[in-house]
Amino acid sequence: MRSPLLGEFMGTMIMIILGDGVVAGVLLKRSKAENSGWIVITAGWCFAVLCGIFTAILFGSSAADLNPAFALAGAVQTGAWSTVLPYTLAEVAGAFVGAIFVWLHYWPHWSVSEDPDAKRAIFCTIPAIRNRFWNFFSEALATFVLVLSVGALNSRFSVPNGAAPGLSPYLVSCVVWGIGLGLGGTTGYAVNPARDFGPRLAHSILPIPGKGKSDWSYSPIPILGPAIGAILAGYLLKLISA
Repeated sequence: MRSPLLGEFMGTMIMIILGDGVVAGVLLKRSKAENSGWIVITAGWCFAVLCGIFTAILFGSSAADLNPAFALAGAVQTGAWSTVLPYTLAEVAGAFVGAIFVWLHYWPHWSVSEDPDAKRAIFCTIPAIRNRFWNFFSEALATFVLVLSVGALNSRFSVPNGAAPGLSPYLVSCVVWGIGLGLGGTTGYAVNPARDFGPRLAHSILPIPGKGKSDWSYSPIPILGPAIGAILAGYLLKLISA
């Protein structure tokens, strides 16, 4: 039953349940975590990634990407382009299903929460200041840092020859936390096309009271920005490893 695609689906689903779940806890009315702030959100996403990685490995994905940006960067480095599309589809599907579980988990809170932007922010990213060029730059830079840092953790040049077995998921999660704290305040740091697109799609079709629009006009930014950042980081990693 175990397979790489099932692993990517399950791992991404768990990541979204916990990641979008912490955002829902902070933003929805009458949640015990209401108004607990950005530190809680970034920490929650850190642990969401950690749980997602281990779940992906359990179900058969040794890569545990949870993010098309990693498959894209890996393809640039190795030429293994055949994995990009199937991994992306599995991750988008996992993100979509994970978002549905978040909606169900917080069922009583949607009707008592009035802000449609806050409801949308649970599912997908919203820029703090809407400027398409700089929003794109933020997503590209944050993803570049993510892919480069994770590549550095697992490089044969690191000491001793990459992260110790079993330690890598913890270090990757810390990288995600650091990016959220340092670079996430501009756009909400999607850094992952599947993480944004799958839940945005769920937001658009779910019967959420007073949800407002899904802002599809912004959606290319958290897809293309991470893609460009991943490609650039992949090329740099390939160059430095040559």
